Order: sequence, then structure tokens, then C-alpha cells
Amino acid sequence: MTLIKSISGIRGTIGGVVKDNLTPLDVVSFASAYGSWLKESTQKESLVVVIGRDARLSGDMVSQLVSSSLRGLGIDVVDLGLSTTPTVELAVPMEEADGGIILTASHNPKEWNALKLLNHKGEFISAAEGKHILDLAEAAEFQYAEVDALGNYTQNDTYLQKHIQHILGLELVDVEAIKKKNYKVVVDGVNSTGGIFVPELLRALGVNRIIELYCEPNGKFPHNPEPLAENLSKISAVVKEEKADLGIVVDPDVDRLALVDENGEMFGEEYTLVAVADYVLRHQKGATVSNLSSTRALRDVTEAAGQQYFASAVGEVNVVTKMKEVGATIGGEGNGGVIYPTSHYGRDALVGIALFLSHLATLEEGSLSTAQLRQTYRDYTISKNKISLTPDIDVDLLLQKMEERYKTQPHSTIDGLKIEFDQEWVHLRKSNTEPIIRVYAESESKEKANQLAHKIMDEIKSLI
Repeated sequence: MTLIKSISGIRGTIGGVVKDNLTPLDVVSFASAYGSWLKESTQKESLVVVIGRDARLSGDMVSQLVSSSLRGLGIDVVDLGLSTTPTVELAVPMEEADGGIILTASHNPKEWNALKLLNHKGEFISAAEGKHILDLAEAAEFQYAEVDALGNYTQNDTYLQKHIQHILGLELVDVEAIKKKNYKVVVDGVNSTGGIFVPELLRALGVNRIIELYCEPNGKFPHNPEPLAENLSKISAVVKEEKADLGIVVDPDVDRLALVDENGEMFGEEYTLVAVADYVLRHQKGATVSNLSSTRALRDVTEAAGQQYFASAVGEVNVVTKMKEVGATIGGEGNGGVIYPTSHYGRDALVGIALFLSHLATLEEGSLSTAQLRQTYRDYTISKNKISLTPDIDVDLLLQKMEERYKTQPHSTIDGLKIEFDQEWVHLRKSNTEPIIRVYAESESKEKANQLAHKIMDEIKSLI
């Protein structure tokens, strides 16, 4: 089964059997459930929903299905066309819309697509709202509009420039400093909408020496679209060959940002947020937030700035909830997701690019290269593992036993079990979809992180 329904939306592979894959009927059902929830929760006569999509091959088909389903319910649709997740998030409040749907499967391969659901603030819906929409989809008791009350459809292609102008208006984005550096940048847009938005943003920031790699938005991903080191050998080589200052990589919907230094080495996806937070905290004091599975390096730069770090459960909506709770200045996730509340409460690679380049261009330490900037942060490495279990094993009981074993260590149970050991930590999370425990461990080297992970895994196995 490759149809995954969750509180944040629905995703699956195109084609196949209804309810097992993301077929046209599944798209119509879920879009209708979302629209029905909006009508039910707002009790408004007239509703507007903003939609936008990445460049994957099924995008146009899915977009038409979603748009027609919403219009069939009497809801007006504003279609941004080829766009990014953060652009749609910004467009919802700018349009004074009642909600938004982003059509993207993020870093999943080309056969996947998804509907990600937003509220009237342009933020992801809550767990309770997501569950209710799933219930509505299952019941399939939709009341569609009569012919004179069908929703209107409008295309709006202005939000590329609106998003960029919004970024240029952020106080901490220093266009003049960036322009003076005359950076040479290689961009990997994985043949999705980042190929449109990233070069356009760079030009607006005063970066004119741009080498575009896979920037044709045709949906034919040239490599696995997740921005991890093993998928980015081409841009690493091009950065070195061209003697560029850095490489910029985004995922298909442009909410994750990875960087390559001038030596062709990965800056480290975990360190995208660390570097941006370092810059923001130099100018704007406040708390920071990341999820429990993100690097300790964010805590380091936060405390060095005399501020307080907080951890949330895994998941963007949980990070945002915690950020609002503590009034965080900057936050995000270790997958290259930067959330800057001064802009909006959503991961935004475009905002991340502008803030990172501003940091690099204005460092008080002098003119540092991308690699030298990375060396200013302490090295940590995360080891990611999992333990397969039989369905009859009580995972919650196992985690309780591990918590009891390490009760004298600093630990958290807000999302599984995270145990801290001085500069190291291990995070145990059970999967909601399969009988496994995910085991993440961080230390100062890959070897030590692996040793810690396997020590904990051996203890879990002994309890089993």
C-alpha cells in the first residue's frame, strides 16, 4: 500500500487501485473533505483557497482535480501554478484566503504526489483538524454546490516576485553586503520549482554569477530529490571545477536547504539552521527551537548568545507550536528547514538563503569562506538506525523500561524517549506505521555516534 493518510495531509504514488494509491478518486475525496471541513468550521457563505504545486509530472493533473473538487463545493480557487511550499504559505494571508493546499510530495521520488493542507494563517492544520478531515473523507458524505453556486477559478502568477520582495524587505537581509561580495554560486534545482525561484532570488540579492544545474522545472528529477550528500555528487564536483563560493540545493517544494562549500564538501544539512540562527541571534535576541532529533549545535550557538534553547516533538507543526509557546526568534528542523517567524511560521529555503548569505557577507570575524564559517561550529554527527520488532511487542513498555534504566540522566518523553549524556544524546521513537523503533544518536564523531546507538540498541534487544 502506497497511500499514506496522516493528520497533515495525504500522499501516495500515482496510479493503481483506489484507496491503495493516490488515484484521481482519492485526490477528489480528500480535496472534498478539506473543502467540507472549511465550510463546516468557518460557516462562511464565500470561501477562498490558494493552491500551488511543485513541478513533478503528475502536478498539473492533481492540481486540476483539486481545483475542480473545491469549485464543486462552491469554493473560489486562486491557483499560483508552479510555486513553492513557503510561497503558498505566504500567499494565503496575503490573499486573505480561508486556507491553502500545496501539491507536492516534497523529497519523495517522481511517482509520488501529495496534498498538504493549510489554515487561514498559511500554517499547517492541527492534529485534531487533520483527524476530522480524514473522518470526513472516510464518510464521503459531501454536499456539492448547485450550478449557479460553483466556485470561481483565478490564476495568479505574481507570487514569485511578491515572495522575493517580502524577503528583500526583511531587516536582517543585507542586499548591499551580499552584492559587494560578488559571490559565484551553483544552484541545483532538481528540475522543480527551485530552478525558477532560487536563481531569481539570487539575482535580486545582487548575485549575478550563477551556474544553474537542473533548473528546468520539468519534473524529471535527475537524482534522488532528497538533498543529502549521497545524492549531490554532481553539484559538489561543479562547485570545485568552477571555483564557486558555494552551492545551493533545495528539495522539489523548496522548504529544505542544503549547502555545499567551496571545496565541494557538504556544509551539513543539520548546520543550515545552525548558521542562520547564529546570524539571527547576533542581531535579534530570543529563544530558539528545533525538534528532539536535531543537532545539539543549535543549542550551542543559542547559549553562546546568552539565549535559551527549547526542543519540540518531531514534525514541523510541533516545532511551530513550541516556537509560538516560547516566543522563539528562530527555529526549524535539522533537515535544512529554517523557520523565521519575522517572515512566517513555515520552513522556507528562500528565506534561509537570504539570511545565510547575509551572514557570510557581514561576519565580524572578517571575510570567511563557506568552509571556514562551517569550521566555527563544533562538529557533531548523527547516527540513524532502527530496530525491527514483531507486532506483538509492546513498544511503549519497552520505552518505559529504558526510561527507568536512565532515570538519573537528563531525559525527555515528549516524543518517545530522548536521553542526554553530556555532549551526546540518543533519541528513541516508535513508528506509527510499522513495528520499529527509530534510534538516533549524536556525538562528536561518526564512530562515537554509532557506538552510542548500538549500545542502546543492544540494551533494547536484551529487554525484548
